[in-house]
Parts: sequence; structure tokens; C-alpha cells
Amino acid sequence: MRSYLKHYIDGAWVESDGGTRHEVINPATEEAVTEITLGSNADVDKAVAAAKAAFETFSQTSVDERVALIERIITEYQKRSDDLAQAIALEMGCPISMAKMAQVDARIGHWNAAIKALKEFEFEERIGNSAVVHEPIGVVALITPWNWPLNQIISKVAPALAAGCTMVLKPSEEAPSCAAILAEVFDAAGVPKGVFNLVQGDGPGVGTALSKHRDVDMVSFTGSTRAGIMVAKNAADTVKRVHQELGGKSPSLVLEGADMEKAVKGTLMSVLVNSGQSCIAPTRLLVPADRQDEAVAIATAIMKGTQVGDPMEEGRHIGPLVNRAQFEKVQDLIKKGMEEGAKLEVGGPGRPAGVESGYYVSPTLFSHVTNEMTIAREEIFGPVVTIIPYKDEAEGVRIANDTDYGLSAVVHGPAEATKRVAPKLRAGMVYVNGGQPDPNLPFGGYKQSGNGREHGKFGLAEFMEVKSVLNAYAEA
Repeated sequence: MRSYLKHYIDGAWVESDGGTRHEVINPATEEAVTEITLGSNADVDKAVAAAKAAFETFSQTSVDERVALIERIITEYQKRSDDLAQAIALEMGCPISMAKMAQVDARIGHWNAAIKALKEFEFEERIGNSAVVHEPIGVVALITPWNWPLNQIISKVAPALAAGCTMVLKPSEEAPSCAAILAEVFDAAGVPKGVFNLVQGDGPGVGTALSKHRDVDMVSFTGSTRAGIMVAKNAADTVKRVHQELGGKSPSLVLEGADMEKAVKGTLMSVLVNSGQSCIAPTRLLVPADRQDEAVAIATAIMKGTQVGDPMEEGRHIGPLVNRAQFEKVQDLIKKGMEEGAKLEVGGPGRPAGVESGYYVSPTLFSHVTNEMTIAREEIFGPVVTIIPYKDEAEGVRIANDTDYGLSAVVHGPAEATKRVAPKLRAGMVYVNGGQPDPNLPFGGYKQSGNGREHGKFGLAEFMEVKSVLNAYAEA
């Protein structure tokens, strides 16, 4: 049993003031693997007070000082990569190979992107005789999810530090160890006391207390749209900035003339890579109606060839879902798809053959899906793909945009067609013919997928206030 029973507040590990013990369940074994203390309002008050006090000095540090700090963090971070990967595999079920490569090592790119953005950011602009300056917003609350636990923490902490903000982090109670290890990394790197504070907890407790706190100037939240709405409501009374990256139901639109095998393989790999537990997963595969059978054949072979297995073993298999509630939700949605008339091609309800325990879901493929079906409307968050046929390009675009979400979209096809279609897709990110995420590009969505952006100079700007200094350059 791994124990992280203390919070990290004002540069020290401290006992909780009135918190409660919580066990984290390993989704592969269904046994407790980690214990933490869910924090209290008193813990939040102490952490926010520490961040508020530290802001007075940290906000005045130079760009060079903050660059040097992040460089020290990278050095210490690399020393703990194996510990971080193991924590992710044990707590949320991501296979260790993928946890090391995609969840841990790839995040160094986000630290480096923060350094690049900080060095290049225009903190002051002259307009006539006046100046427009960017200043750190203040104390920020960071609330992060379990599905990409390290990625989402770094996507917030890195720009917040770069901007000169101080912060209180509440990670998901489903995958809390990454945050505790990062606190140790920051301590070793010499992050000044009070600049980074960690209070473990759940959403109704610590999350609500942070969102409502009058001394928190901004809350940055990643999670479900339902929870994001609650965060915004809790923050409204203190009129703090609310920055959100929420749910998705991304389309993968295969245009006429596209390489169907490449498009289908790329789409399914993007869904399966984290057992479907990715907000940008392109789970709606839209194909020309006369090519649906071709798409089904390719997708069926890929799904049948996908192995599930122990997250602690090296390999290219997929792991379990994070917990029982998520497992049961996905099972219910698979059954709903069958009830509503979608054609089940592969997979279906229940665990994969030969698997008796753990929250494993069979890779599942539906065809002949309409965009009105529940499985095409709701975010499933499991290894489930729906194939939706369309009759012409206009209908394909309409179906792609017919969703409450707008986080990302994928489009495959000839260059002239993708250039024509990409601007029509209502999403914050459009991946064209295999385009990959870039930590220097803005990450965020339209509609109920949230507001604001993360990564690079765009993420840095989110943690800034803008001030006009009138007549600043006038002669005395």
C-alpha cells in the first residue's frame, strides 16, 4: 500500500486538519493500492493563505529566474520518471510502456514549451504614449482529472509558474500519486515555499472549497462537462476567472478519396491508446455510405487484434478502465447501442474472454449508427467506436458538427478537400491526415468542451491579467 497521507503546504508536508482517509483501488486487481487523506476546508484555507503570501514575492521574479526554476524542475522530473509511470499504471490502469512513453516522457515537451513561451512572450506593448502590460493573475486553483493525470497537471502548473502565479493543486482522488511525486520534484528543484501547494481531495470537498474561495483569483479545471458546470457556478459569487477543458465527442471525418485503411487505423489507435479514456478520442468515425463495409472490415480486424492485459506488463496491449463506476457506465452504453439498433461488429458487454476480474472492457465496434443514437451523443470514455455513414460532404460536415461538444475533430482526405472542410468543423483543434498534438499549439474547445486554451504562449496568457498604463511614455 502506497501512502500519501499528508498535504504539501507552504513548502512542507503537513498533517490534514480534519480530513478523511481514502483508498485508491487498482483497476486491474480491484484491490487497494494507495491511501491518501481527502482534505478539509481548513486544509484549503491554509494552502490558499500560503499561496497568497508567496505571490507578493514570486510575482515579482524575473523571466530569467522563472526559466531557471523550470529548468531545475525538468532535471528533477527526469529522475522520477519510473516512479511516475508506475503510479499511473497502478492507479488508473494505463499499461506501463505507454505510461512511460506517452504519459511521462512526453510531458517534458510541455515543460520546454513553457520555457519557450516565457522567453518569447511580449509582457509589454506600446500603444501611442501608453503601455499594455501582462501581469500574473494571482492565486490559482488547479483541479485535474485521472485519465491523463500527469499531462493535465503539467499543462496547468507549467504556465502558471511561468506567468509568476502561485497555486493550489487538487488532483483526482482516483490517481493522486503523480501529484504527490511532483510535489517532491518541486521541493527538490527549490520551488519557493508557498508557490506550489498540494491538497488531496475530492470534487465536492476540496474542489468546491477552492472554487468558492474568495482569495483564489482563478480556477483552472479539466474534467467532465457536468463537473465543469458546477465549478463555474461555485466560482460565480466571487467573479473569479474560470478556465475549463471539458468533455468531447470528437468526429473523425473520412472524405471521398481518403486512404481508408490509414484513416481507420489512425482513428482507432487514437481511441484505443488510453482504453478510450481521452477527451479528444475520435470515437465517431464518419465514412461515405458506399464505403461503410470497407471501413467496417478494416476496423473489425484492428479491434479483434487488440489485446487487453496487465498494466504492469510491458507491451502494446490496453489496460482496464479506471474504476467500477466507469466500467459500469461503459457497459450500460454498449447495451444501449444494441437496444437502439446499432449493429455490433466486435466486442460487446462484459469483460474480454478469459478475463475474470478487473475493470477490463472488450474493444467494441458498432456500425450503421445514426447520430441521434445515445452512443453517438454521449461521451463513452471506453474503447468503443461508432461508424456513422453519410451520403455527401455537406452531410458529413453537418453530422460532425451535430454535437454539444467541440474539443477536437479529425479529417482525412485529399489536400484540397481537407483545406475546404477543416474551417467548417466547429472544434478547437482539427487534426488533418494524421496530424499530431504539439505542446506549442493551443489546446481547448468550442461549445460545451470548455473555454480558454492550454499550452504554449496561449496557455501562458490564460494566467495573466492585462493592464493599461495610460500616458506611460509621455515626457515628464
